[in-house]
Parts: sequence; structure tokens; C-alpha cells
Amino acid sequence: MRLLPRREFWPTVGLLAGLLLALALPLHARAFDLPELSRLMSQVKSGEAVFTEKRSVAMLERTLESSGRLSFSAPDTFVRETLKPRPEKVSVVGNILTLTSGNRTRTLRLDAVPEAAVMTEAIRGTLTGNRQAIERNFIANVSGQPQRWLMELVPIEPQVRDLVRSVQIAGQQSWVREVTVVMADGDRSVMSIEQVSSVRAASAPN
Repeated sequence: MRLLPRREFWPTVGLLAGLLLALALPLHARAFDLPELSRLMSQVKSGEAVFTEKRSVAMLERTLESSGRLSFSAPDTFVRETLKPRPEKVSVVGNILTLTSGNRTRTLRLDAVPEAAVMTEAIRGTLTGNRQAIERNFIANVSGQPQRWLMELVPIEPQVRDLVRSVQIAGQQSWVREVTVVMADGDRSVMSIEQVSSVRAASAPN
């Protein structure tokens, strides 16, 4: 049997070791992508959370802060209720957007407001694990692992990118922890989210 020279032997050993290591790793450690993230998120059918948001506005020297509550229910309901600095409520069911401020309420189609639509679909699609909605509206890049993941969403439509440059969503397991929205005009908002409660699918593991 002919022995390999040392200079040829070590690369071969390294290649074999790499292959064995890849085979030994769990599936989710080798590839955590949009389909896997959507499957994970779809296990939660509804949830409630509190949020704090800091928004940097290019024309202002100070940061605007707000806080309130979030809730969602699969397949297509999302509610953001701002409590501070003033009460406001945004409710989305399907393609119907309802805005409430004080005693005034306005209802319109979500797709008639591109800026609101792109941010709503980013958050709602992620929370409900709606992969089709995400792929329909964004170029999605998922990185990390289930324990700590990051998804960057870039709007597909050029006219929407003229308003919203990207939405970055960070989470742990099946819960969103932070949403960063970068606007084309330089404005930026970071929303930190703390879970209050959630309801998982009956067949989903605990």
C-alpha cells in the first residue's frame, strides 16, 4: 500500500474531519434559514408584549421615545397600542388598517399606505411565521441559530425602498426581541420588545 506524503496527508485528514464534523452537527446548527425560522415562529398562535421605542429623526437633535403594548393573533391580526407619550392605536386585520388617536378613528386599506404596509408585513409576517408574506414583500437574509437569530428584510418594490431601506428583526427562539427600521431619509427607530404571554399550537412541543 502506498503511503501518502505528509504534505498530502494532512489536507486529506482535515477534509475528512470537516466532513465528519458537519455530519455530527444537528440540522438546525448546519442551516438556519427563512423556512426554518418561519416554522419555528408559526408554533406561536398569539401573543402579547410590551415595547419601548427610540426613534432618531434626521431633522431633530433629540431622540423620540414611546412605549406601549403589542399583540398578534395568527393568521393576520396585529395591534400596536402606544400609551406614551400620547395614546394611539394601530390595528391591522388582513388588509384593513385602523388608526385611532384620541376620539378620532380612521379606517383604510393597508396597501394604500406603503410605509405602514411594509413595516406591518415585516413584523406581522415574522410573528406569525408567514413565509409567503415575507417572500412576497422582501428579500430576506436570516443568520444565527434558533437561540439567537437575526433577519434583515429589504423591500422588493423600488418605490417602497424609496421610503424604507431595511427592517432588521432580532429574536430568540420563537419570540421577537428587537425591531430596527432604517428609513431612506436617514430616520431610524429601534423597538425593544418584552414578552408578556403567548399561546402555542396544541401540537407544538413545549
